[in-house]
Amino acid sequence: MTVGPKRVANLRDVAKAAGVSVATVSRHLNRSLFLPEATVTRIEAAIDNLGYRPNPHARRLSLGRSDTIGLVIPDIANPFFATLAAAVEEEADARGLGVALRSSLNRPGRELKYLDQLRHNEVDGLIFVTNHIDESGALAAEINRVERVVVLDEDVPGVEVPKIFCDNESAGQLAAEAFLTAGHRHVGFVGSDAAMISTFGRLGGFARRIHDGGSQISFVCHGDYTRAFGRQAALQFIERGMPATALFAASDELALGLLEVFREATITIPGELSLIGFDDTGPLHLLDPPLTTIRQPVREIGRRGVELLASLDKRLDEAPSPEFLPVEIVHRASVQPPTERARERAAAIRGRN
Repeated sequence: MTVGPKRVANLRDVAKAAGVSVATVSRHLNRSLFLPEATVTRIEAAIDNLGYRPNPHARRLSLGRSDTIGLVIPDIANPFFATLAAAVEEEADARGLGVALRSSLNRPGRELKYLDQLRHNEVDGLIFVTNHIDESGALAAEINRVERVVVLDEDVPGVEVPKIFCDNESAGQLAAEAFLTAGHRHVGFVGSDAAMISTFGRLGGFARRIHDGGSQISFVCHGDYTRAFGRQAALQFIERGMPATALFAASDELALGLLEVFREATITIPGELSLIGFDDTGPLHLLDPPLTTIRQPVREIGRRGVELLASLDKRLDEAPSPEFLPVEIVHRASVQPPTERARERAAAIRGRN
């Protein structure tokens, strides 16, 4: 005679054996109901005798928790966002949380779709990262429908939630100080949309320190934080006759795009042009020359984001002031004093404008 596998006991079996309702057993397991000692003894005995094992997923749902947080980032292929995602996952795992990751490719439509999906998939909270301006306000409206959310790295105006950024103004000042110390008097900046908090802060801090130091910003180019735009900016810089002796790129991806074009044009770094990047998430020490850059605390931003999200019981009536984490400059080999020829070239172009 063939004996089939023994049926796994369920909640109904436990309730029947203990002589109570299914709801009573469920609430006992969730510790949401005080019961007489005799009733507790009967339920626990039934669980032991039947070998019942609670379904952890079902139990979490009954408590209104999924033990999963959502994470929306612009581009998982970008080293900065990949590092950020890894830090979020590491901290979440340490807290017993899973991460539902979505990469939006920096497309507003995909961001809205993912926000809606995550909101209805019962995640316990959301960490949101964008890399563009919310021109229509639709993104802010959708984020504001999420009960627990933290915004990292880039601001979404109109969203009243906890936010964590790096100190972008200090970053710009550090880059400017490095150029001033090296003796540069005509410098340039390449960044994303000027309305984005990251570019606004980096350029603002950079410009103030440059002007306070008696130097001039001779070239500014706005676009996005991609290698492709870095290439476009480099071509514009060359077409204008190289009006600066040093450039501050507001992301390392931009800096890499600049370097590609300058190398093709046989413009030496730092011989003819000094260059500073921003992020320090890739193997920049392996470049030729190794790239001086502003290091933002990307792993700490991710870790702190999870920590802050886990501390939220619900949407706050009033969002706290944004947190700004400190940055530092990593000096390598892409900055040096300008040559006399580079100085004269930049000054001549400045004089014609």
